Amino acid sequence: MGYSIEINPNNFNAEVLKKSEEKPVVVDFFATWCGPCQILKPMLEKLRQEYDFILAKVDIDQNPELANQYHVEGVPDVRIVDQGEVKPGFVGVIPEEQIRELLSQFNLKSGVEMGLEAIQTHLDSGHLEQAQSLYYQLLEQYPNQAQLVIKAAQFMIQTHQIEAAQTLLNQISEYDRQYGAKIAALKQLIELKNAADQTIETQLDRDFAEACQLTLAENYTAALPQFLKIVEQNRQYKKDGARKAMLTIFELLGNDHALTREYRQKLMLSLY
Repeated sequence: MGYSIEINPNNFNAEVLKKSEEKPVVVDFFATWCGPCQILKPMLEKLRQEYDFILAKVDIDQNPELANQYHVEGVPDVRIVDQGEVKPGFVGVIPEEQIRELLSQFNLKSGVEMGLEAIQTHLDSGHLEQAQSLYYQLLEQYPNQAQLVIKAAQFMIQTHQIEAAQTLLNQISEYDRQYGAKIAALKQLIELKNAADQTIETQLDRDFAEACQLTLAENYTAALPQFLKIVEQNRQYKKDGARKAMLTIFELLGNDHALTREYRQKLMLSLY
């Protein structure tokens, strides 16, 4: 959506300060000899393709005047220029997710974010086919966007397209530092889907299957106490399946969610 441009003292005012009145400009002060700069470069280029901002690249060795003017002491040094004002960004290499959070502070939304909002509108209206079509369009446009892959896989699981969900999840390693735990949780969610479809012979089978269905429907408020009850009744049921299911829900919700905090403590008390 955005574009990149090489910056020097002659075009800084026109291509950075002036253009920032139309859209934010991300200024990347870098050096060719800088290892971290080479790590950050593809991240910024990737985000530039998703967001509507200008990526202005300044080689500090070729443009020492600009580096001195903006007090660049180490590289990479990223600044955000908005409405003609040069604002602090970050120094060094930070996770992609943190860069996305920084961009959001300047009211920037990625093509993925806007697409997901449109999908949610269709889901709220019950238009599943339109939502699925949009998912496939976004996946084709942004094939390596982990958050999109995760959202699409969740949709496929909920709409009983398990094989498609597994194919999506296999695109990202469970050892991925940022998203691996979420991928593992969704794969476990598929296991819960399979468990919910198994033959019911006992009351524990019935309770576990119901809790699995509640989890698939994202009704975690009802699913967690039911799984906890199974843990308290029979810890060994389905090879500790109820406790593992609770851990999966915690991962899906995140550590800071109120339900995670409440039921993690309850689970701990039930075990010890």
